[in-house]
Amino acid sequence: MPRSHDYTGPAGDSHDPAVQAAVLLVNLGTPDAPTASAVRPYLAEFLGDHRVIDYPRWLWWLILHGVILRVRPARSAHAYQRIWTAQGSPLRVGSEALATRLQEELSHDGGAPVRVALAMRYGQPSVQHQIKQLQREGVRRLLVLPLYPQYSATSTGSVIDAVADAMKSLRWPPELRIVNDYHDDAGHIEALARSIEQWWAAHGRGDRLLLSFHGIPERYVRAGDPYLDQCQATAHALRQRLQLDDSQLVVSFQSRVGREQWLQPYTDATVRELATSGVKTLDVACPGFAVDCLETLEEIAMQNHDFFKEAGGSELRYIPALNDSPGQVESLVQLVRRHMAGWPSGAATGNEAST
Repeated sequence: MPRSHDYTGPAGDSHDPAVQAAVLLVNLGTPDAPTASAVRPYLAEFLGDHRVIDYPRWLWWLILHGVILRVRPARSAHAYQRIWTAQGSPLRVGSEALATRLQEELSHDGGAPVRVALAMRYGQPSVQHQIKQLQREGVRRLLVLPLYPQYSATSTGSVIDAVADAMKSLRWPPELRIVNDYHDDAGHIEALARSIEQWWAAHGRGDRLLLSFHGIPERYVRAGDPYLDQCQATAHALRQRLQLDDSQLVVSFQSRVGREQWLQPYTDATVRELATSGVKTLDVACPGFAVDCLETLEEIAMQNHDFFKEAGGSELRYIPALNDSPGQVESLVQLVRRHMAGWPSGAATGNEAST
């Protein structure tokens, strides 16, 4: 069964006058069910975002509604059916679990009370709904934490747009801060490295480690998007921390669509090339995804696993995302506390200056 659109976070809807500050986690989103009828409106919202596809609106509207939304929902629904669980969408379930764990840790770390809520950029619960709900609960200081370690206009930039739209609808918006990225945060890199080391300790070490990041069109980078540089910075930090060289840890980009050039090398081509070059066991991690989702569980662990074996490899082993692991939770707690530092600890009032 689909989970409720009214999910606001582990603290529920109760108003706690002591809680003046909140963290809004934002993830990409998910359809309500693994069906074409549920996928269609989700894809329409996602692919209709000009941050994601920046073609002229009239042209893209004709392509999207005349072609893509007539064909792709059924294909995407089939992919979702392969990973859907009894609890619902893995991305939603995993994001809710992460929000719950973050709330628990922030409630017991001795810092000022902080409310944690979860929103989806596309689908439900929406950013606008959650911000309005937090205001109703008395929140006057809001830290927005997009669950995208690397900044891109197509992801974090789109979240900022949604937050701005929500703020414009409020008579008295809360004070606002946004985490732009955390691609090279020391705690985050340590959590990633330990996750990989724990995987190796339990399953043995593969012949290569592949880091697969979500792709974006190359021209977005040429236009000034820092995403590629930040992906490379994450990979460099992990190489140093894991003491691997360029041949032992390689980088690729997945999930391309359309005919234009996206960031390269492409993941599907890379796994085939590694297999044909003699690599038998390939470990794959996806450091751009905080929570497991369609792109990791179906595209990497299933599709690319098959590509690797068809090209002569023995086993492609997907290393799960950090999800609600202690390492991820601890690194996000520290990130939140740093970004909230300096806010007054007393109640926010109409006479208090914004920071």
